[in-house]
Amino acid sequence: MRRYLTKHVKRPSLARAFSSSEGLPASADVVVIGGGSIGASTLYHLSEMGVDAVLLEKDQMTAGTTWHSAGLLWRLRPSDIDIQLIRHTRDLAKRLEAETGVSTGWVENGGLFIAANNERLSEYQRLATLGKYFDIPAHVLSPAETKDLYPLMNVSDLKGTLYSPGDGTIDPSSWVAALTKGAKLHGGRVFEHTPVADILTESAGKDTQQVIGVQVAGGHVIRTRRVVNAAGVWSNYVAKMVKKDIPLCAMHHAYVVTERIEGIQSMPNVRDHDASVYLKLQGDVLQVGGYEQNPIFWDKVENEFAFSLFDLDWDVFSTHIAGAVNRVPIIEATGVRSTVCGPESFTPDHKALLGELPGVRGFFLGCGFNSAGIMLAGGCGQQLAQWVAHGRPSLDMFSYDIHRFHPSMLGHERWNRERSHEAYAKNYSIVFPHDEPLAGRNVRLTPFHARLKAANCVFQTRHGFERPGYFAASSQGDVAVNPYTYYGNYGHLPHADDPYLRAIEGDNTFQWPASHSTVGEEAAACRTAVALFDQSYFGKFILSGPDAPAAIEWICTNKMKGPGTTVYTLMCNAAGGTECDLTVSQLDATTFYITAGGASATHDWAWISSHLAKFPNTTLVDRTEDFGVLSVQGPKSRELLSQLTTADLSDAALPFSSHAEVTIGGHTVRVLRLTFVGELGYELHVPTAACEAVYDLVWAAGKALGARNAGYLAMDALSVEKGYKHWHEDLRSDDTPVEAGMLFTCKLEKEFSGKGVIVAQKAAGVTKKLICLTPDEHIPLKGNEAIWRNGAVVGFVRRCAYGHTVGRSVGYGYIVHPDGGVVTPKFVKDGTYEIETLNERRVPATLHTKCVFDPTNARVQGQYA
Repeated sequence: MRRYLTKHVKRPSLARAFSSSEGLPASADVVVIGGGSIGASTLYHLSEMGVDAVLLEKDQMTAGTTWHSAGLLWRLRPSDIDIQLIRHTRDLAKRLEAETGVSTGWVENGGLFIAANNERLSEYQRLATLGKYFDIPAHVLSPAETKDLYPLMNVSDLKGTLYSPGDGTIDPSSWVAALTKGAKLHGGRVFEHTPVADILTESAGKDTQQVIGVQVAGGHVIRTRRVVNAAGVWSNYVAKMVKKDIPLCAMHHAYVVTERIEGIQSMPNVRDHDASVYLKLQGDVLQVGGYEQNPIFWDKVENEFAFSLFDLDWDVFSTHIAGAVNRVPIIEATGVRSTVCGPESFTPDHKALLGELPGVRGFFLGCGFNSAGIMLAGGCGQQLAQWVAHGRPSLDMFSYDIHRFHPSMLGHERWNRERSHEAYAKNYSIVFPHDEPLAGRNVRLTPFHARLKAANCVFQTRHGFERPGYFAASSQGDVAVNPYTYYGNYGHLPHADDPYLRAIEGDNTFQWPASHSTVGEEAAACRTAVALFDQSYFGKFILSGPDAPAAIEWICTNKMKGPGTTVYTLMCNAAGGTECDLTVSQLDATTFYITAGGASATHDWAWISSHLAKFPNTTLVDRTEDFGVLSVQGPKSRELLSQLTTADLSDAALPFSSHAEVTIGGHTVRVLRLTFVGELGYELHVPTAACEAVYDLVWAAGKALGARNAGYLAMDALSVEKGYKHWHEDLRSDDTPVEAGMLFTCKLEKEFSGKGVIVAQKAAGVTKKLICLTPDEHIPLKGNEAIWRNGAVVGFVRRCAYGHTVGRSVGYGYIVHPDGGVVTPKFVKDGTYEIETLNERRVPATLHTKCVFDPTNARVQGQYA
């Protein structure tokens, strides 16, 4: 590729005609900071909803990252939420021109995904089967068919491609211009050349601020209680105005534009993930870009950087040239018309940051889009506007919500940089269900970590914690993740024979993972003897005070049963969607011990806290770090624990869903008789300082009983057999208890949040319903497989695992009526079901109206034949 370089100059703002820097208001319902794609989209959707909103841009609209974005839109994603967000962007881009008279530059030339190996082709087939539920046409093409579609392409090294004809591109500047005009038509206001100098707050209680205004340069204050930080790579500047950090890094991101290529016109855009390169059609030229292994961080973000670019570092970027030339050989003889290297913001998990920032009420994030800001802006802007205006989005946006991170991680610079670096480098990697990050590890350790590491634990990382995935055989060597820094400037790549890397790569497949038999052994130990699970990363909160009983009854769908009892309950939003599923143990008349899932703990804390303003005489305290949780599960669990305590653990003294304090080895331990695997079992909530001592006692006593350490892969397998739900998987904020078959957790004789919707659904029926299917063939399920009923696609697999006890894969997914009607029990039972796997093969599947293992719950009650 010949390098003919041209210098970029500042570009004028296409939105100037629609905005003014004069007449700043004294107040507004919402102030949006940042005039890029997401800021403009959020303003548009707020204004469309009738919200009094203004947007402040320090320079001109699109000045930061948006103006130089590639603007690619790919409809197929490994997440149903992503698909819906992108669908809204696409639909909005197509209709805005009629609404505003301003073109968005939408070009529907299709997308082509390149597969140079079988696993990559499997990934694409998985995307295609999920796309069928959302009516996205996509076809797997052979190399010869690919050559017919794209004659300039080299297909000699391909296994196949995935063609999505409805993909395309949006012109970023035109897109923002159309959004801006649309917002103004609905009453929104835009002020360019209006830098924000400060965000004013006032105290709203312990460790909490409330936004009360935005001060611009020159001193003018706009009074508001809601601000959206959509400042792109400058979002950390804005966050620091409220004395907070957010996990976002600025990096150099580049593409080059070729000279004219004859015959390239009307070709689809190309993503060659294995070469980490994309080829975007732009008239009769190609934009060539990608994601290199050693990206350049922009450590000192300049506040005045606007419509500006960095010099392209060819030593870094050249990694993409070989891949591009291999895929479209004519590029080698084609010159470079221009280069574009600008700032982009990246996050630790390659997902944007949305939602209200913990500790600052009214301060919302809309940033960190990982170079997908155009593609996601329409859908994310819509959801963020609903979040700001109504308190919650209409879709389940937890994977974007800032609450997916523990507060301690928000300002953890090493973790943020390492994980963001890795996420950037792996952007085009295959998305395997069991993949684990290598960077940013060993940041939060449970009190049992040293004992589990010594037992050859293969750890997973969740919410910053290291939690057990499974326990490898000693012959595999030390497979515990070492505290390496793996990527680029922060250390070294692991050696190819690194035991932890080998273990993770062995599970990175769409077939049976390498850990399959080991996980089966752990599951068998739990079903036949006893297994130990470290659940310490779970959130542990205490709600107390005179108003605590009223608060807990309002927030929870289930009813408390008095001191000494433990209740499994949901918490629902006003639309009836499930925000939390957790347990509440009542300690005394006004004190409640709440145990929340580890990955959702920060979200659950925020959800509970958001209701307490109505109950002023309450106190919520986070005790997560004060206790470890060792779960002892299986038919012999009572026999094991009875050797360690004089306390009565009989059914009469400690029945299921109860708790008590006992003494083990001189340490006071709270025992909750609960299970998430469907066996007689107990959770030991142990003071942190005593965890290792208690573990040693339990392990020593358990050896003769066949005790085994077990991890979350086994727990997932065991729980899916029992039909126990995972929040954010088969139970989300857009799923109601009626739809999920969880009405048993709702006591309709009392008042609670969301009750009205749930009562109405119970009476009228639902338009979607969670069902359980097992494929009739011995195949693995990985999630997102299309569900067919009587020859029509009616849903997709949301959650799945292999049930080692029942000897088959088990999948859960919501189905809808093809005609949009009510999904009745008769409709569910009368169907003939199939699950679509890879290669568009449909496997007959059996419907289960009850869980596939121990549907009477006899084992949970300790009743073994």
